[in-house]
Amino acid sequence: MRVPFWKVCGAGNDFVLVDSASVPSLTGPALARRLCPRRGSIGADGLLVVRAGRADKEQGAPAALDYYNADGSRAFCGNGARCALLWIFAQGRSARKAQIRTGSCLLSGEILAWDARRGRGRVRVSMPPARIARRLRLKAAGRAFDVLLIDSGVPHAVARVARLETLDVLRFGRALRRHPAFLPGGANADFIRIGRGSLRLRTYERGVEDETLACGTGAAAAAVAAHAWSGLRSPVRVLARGGALHARFAPLGPSRDAFSMQIEGPAEITFQGEVRL
Repeated sequence: MRVPFWKVCGAGNDFVLVDSASVPSLTGPALARRLCPRRGSIGADGLLVVRAGRADKEQGAPAALDYYNADGSRAFCGNGARCALLWIFAQGRSARKAQIRTGSCLLSGEILAWDARRGRGRVRVSMPPARIARRLRLKAAGRAFDVLLIDSGVPHAVARVARLETLDVLRFGRALRRHPAFLPGGANADFIRIGRGSLRLRTYERGVEDETLACGTGAAAAAVAAHAWSGLRSPVRVLARGGALHARFAPLGPSRDAFSMQIEGPAEITFQGEVRL
């Protein structure tokens, strides 16, 4: 069986994208485990399975997206949603402003810029509300961290550090990701250094079990954490190792523990190919 695929990337977060019509007999988890390993396959942080061009008449959504981490676990992915919207637009299946259903969420997005020759663009997408669940002081791998547990579509444990560039993200990220405080499912681990109007971010993602070059839900969680800790105002420029994202947020209600979110940043279609399964 030959399956066409596209490799797409959002600020360094890379994905294998397939049209669901081309893989009707394969399950998402198995396909993710087959295509995402860095050695011996295409290689990616996760798999995007897009059902495009089949309008949801009830909700008006032009497409739907299923996302799977590299280990086959299902999740929500903000950068993945941005890349999927860019691909759908590039295929001529949507206007610049469109909606996409991912899990139980109907998200609105917009293609802000598009270079057809290079396959590059800039995409903004709405996100699930980001909610501060807990404020914690935790010890992980022998070091104490101030942590905000924030659900931005998936759980993120955001820790503030003074020296981000030299931090052993694999060591401390792995320890925070599986900390007993976040059982049973664990949490993504984000480490941030807050500046003036911006922050730097490094993320250890569960399901990938490694540091990734960017994370959309991590950027959303990091922006809310920086606002809670330092009063940083929207929009916040989030500098990940793979590129810059912009997070826009506004409080939902008087408690200021929940925020509406938008994420904006670069996205590109890097190449197209075919894999035999």
